[in-house]
Amino acid sequence: MQDSNNNKMVRTKVWDLPIRLFHWSMLGLLVALWWTADAGEMDWHQVAAYSLMVLILFRVVWGFIGSDTARFSHFIKSPKVAINYVKTIKKQRHDVGHNPLGGYMVLAMILVLLVQLISGLFATDEVFTEGPLFSTVSEASAQLLTWLHKVNFNLLLVMIGMHVLAVIVHQLRGDKLVGAMVTGYKFLPQEAESLTFSSSIKALTILSVFACTIGYWLIYPVIQML
Repeated sequence: MQDSNNNKMVRTKVWDLPIRLFHWSMLGLLVALWWTADAGEMDWHQVAAYSLMVLILFRVVWGFIGSDTARFSHFIKSPKVAINYVKTIKKQRHDVGHNPLGGYMVLAMILVLLVQLISGLFATDEVFTEGPLFSTVSEASAQLLTWLHKVNFNLLLVMIGMHVLAVIVHQLRGDKLVGAMVTGYKFLPQEAESLTFSSSIKALTILSVFACTIGYWLIYPVIQML
């Protein structure tokens, strides 16, 4: 297989299993969070939120000690590199993992999700449901964080829309991002950089630590009330 520049293309592994499972699990939980909030199912909303917290904390740690393409150091480039990428975006590219612009989107998404999750710990619907840390702050602070939780969600929706649009554009240009996130493989030039992948057992261990901790302190108390 060859690209438009006659480079020999080979099927190359770019995404490890932990990253792929994280991606699709996060998508499912975001849908669940939107639905439960809209339907007023706040107990299940909290369960989904704390489950997402497990995933995000895992992703942050995996961004430092995980596989090459999962590491922040691999895809967070200097602003100059990102700007140059935008200038050449019409040219055919074969990025290994996230492109320079996509790297900043990943970082922004993680930060927005952390703000959403942390603010939710202090938020209240002023009827039945309060975050587990609501009583630790003043009423004014709780109201401010509740407002932030609602406004930040709108920002999150905008970012999700931008992400979906970017994926569609790449798909139309022949860069099969969705397929790569399913199988872990994409076609890259034969001379593309070699990658190192971390053990899935290590990923499972990290995930289990967060799942057990958050599950015990945050999820289990909510499930008891269902």
